[in-house]
Amino acid sequence: MPTSVELILLALVWLIYFLSHSLLASLWIKRIFAQHLPAVVPWYRLLFNLVALLLLAPPLYMLWSYRSDPLWQWQGVMAWLAYGFMIISVAGFIWSMRYYDSREFLGIRQLQRQQQDVNDLEQLHISPLHRFVRHPWYSLGLILIWAQDMDPARLVSAIAVTSYLVLGSRLEENKLLIYHGDTYRNYQKRVPALIPRPWRFLTRQETEKLLEEMKT
Repeated sequence: MPTSVELILLALVWLIYFLSHSLLASLWIKRIFAQHLPAVVPWYRLLFNLVALLLLAPPLYMLWSYRSDPLWQWQGVMAWLAYGFMIISVAGFIWSMRYYDSREFLGIRQLQRQQQDVNDLEQLHISPLHRFVRHPWYSLGLILIWAQDMDPARLVSAIAVTSYLVLGSRLEENKLLIYHGDTYRNYQKRVPALIPRPWRFLTRQETEKLLEEMKT
């Protein structure tokens, strides 16, 4: 069983990771690179993803090292439901990837075209899952996190990651409002951020209309 000090340390390491991730993703840091190190800009997205992976190693290693008896464990029907939700979430990730430009996401396209603009050059994409939540990957990730059995280290990590996804989604949307203005603001009014609600979603016709607005 990890000590209180170890759990606090784990939470601090997660906090450092999230702060560094948000800082490197911010527009003002990108603009500093564009002003002082323009040669790095085409590489920025690729390097950002690499740094994010490297910085993820310490909290994941600590999470693995602090494994202990669970605080709670899904049993019987609840266990089957939890496994089912995890399978659905993984399947949702894989299925939804067809609606993303993976080369753009990884930073390969930016490097190929030697992109110097630090702003997002992509149009706003609305996949089928985006009709129900504005951040479907975050929502699927939350299901994966909370469908697991929980020991103290996992619980601390789950709370830390959940807090960041909620806050990070808001920070991300501040950028999307800069890029897409009223179009994204109208989208926000119609679709919830992370938790789907039966009375708030876009129909196919409304999605097509919103996409048409983006072209004008």
